[in-house]
Amino acid sequence: MFFNDHAPPHFHAFHGRHEAKVEIETGKVIGGSLPTAQRRLVLEWVLRYREELMADWALVRSEQQPERIPGLSAND
Repeated sequence: MFFNDHAPPHFHAFHGRHEAKVEIETGKVIGGSLPTAQRRLVLEWVLRYREELMADWALVRSEQQPERIPGLSAND
């Protein structure tokens, strides 16, 4: 997430030379692209941490530091 970013609530996901904007509410890629496997992992992560992502969105919109959200573990 970037400070002073625009709606809808989203974050930027990076993998290699790929970058995508991902809408928090739906997990849908709304800009850019990711390879299929990474897009699926990002969607799983969004579904698991949607509430935390929305809380972080509110923090960055008010120019506060977002909380760290864990990644998916190797056992998932």
